[in-house]
Amino acid sequence: MSHSSFRGIAIECGGAIADIVESDTAAIRADAGASIARLALGASIESSTKNLTEIDSYGWLLPAATDVYVTCLPGTPCNHILSIARRLRKIGMNPVPHIAARRLVNATIAAEFLARLRDEAGVTRAVLIAGDSQAAVGPFTSSLALLETGLLQEHSIKSVGIAGYPEGHGKISPQALLEALERKIAYARSHGIEPYIVSQFCFDGNAILDWLRSLRSGGVTLPVRIGLAGPATVRTLLNYGKRCAIGDPRRAFGAQPMSLTRLRMRHGPEKTVRTIAPLAAELGIAGLHFYPFGGFAESAHWIGKVCAGSFRLQGSEEGFALEADTTAVV
Repeated sequence: MSHSSFRGIAIECGGAIADIVESDTAAIRADAGASIARLALGASIESSTKNLTEIDSYGWLLPAATDVYVTCLPGTPCNHILSIARRLRKIGMNPVPHIAARRLVNATIAAEFLARLRDEAGVTRAVLIAGDSQAAVGPFTSSLALLETGLLQEHSIKSVGIAGYPEGHGKISPQALLEALERKIAYARSHGIEPYIVSQFCFDGNAILDWLRSLRSGGVTLPVRIGLAGPATVRTLLNYGKRCAIGDPRRAFGAQPMSLTRLRMRHGPEKTVRTIAPLAAELGIAGLHFYPFGGFAESAHWIGKVCAGSFRLQGSEEGFALEADTTAVV
């Protein structure tokens, strides 16, 4: 075979290999994009609005029957939580209230609250939390204490969210968290309640994966909704991260100095979602749960864009970017 013939064959083979590599790369990127969109489908979101009329806009922002969690911030009266839940049900959303055990004065008050949530807002799912209060105002010192009263199933709560902490809890040891989780799971399952985990927000996708692997290796098989901070300014995210003792949120924004300009930049959970999406099925991720620190509408818009596949993948270390909105000119 002549040198020129060999060179020609080599060029042809090189071109074929390049085509295969390009085809494989395209397939991998398509799979990555599909896994991200699947993960965003059915995402849940929180609302802590003080303005009830704001809720009327949620029907334009979210699909019908979306789970909207009603937060129980310090000082929020039960009546306000009930009002939000009623309004959410009225516009076709599924209200999922936080029930803060330490803020319930007694079992009678707890029963009345749960009865009204059932009768007036059709609540069948709730997230059970201890509450941020250092001391309980009544007999319930923990979420487990309230769960074990049987009041939830007596008032038609069929599904209970249990808090999870990918980066640990500042005041509770990992072993104590695991023991409490196991007791909650055992009680719920033995009393006809479907438990699941909804996690605190986290900026580190690898920390989330490590936590999930730890849960699974420890025998915890519950579906998990992964908590994410919705799009917001870097300053806002840093403030919430510090307030909620979330690891070191600065890791999510790189090592560059935090200039005033950078603090004002918007930042979303794209990198975190891209990190966890490929392993969602393997590790039992049931979906995403959004803490809309930058505004409810902005987080809802992000969910809608990602569900529709309206984004483009960037470098594997960078996540993806939402496609720009286009407005038709008439």
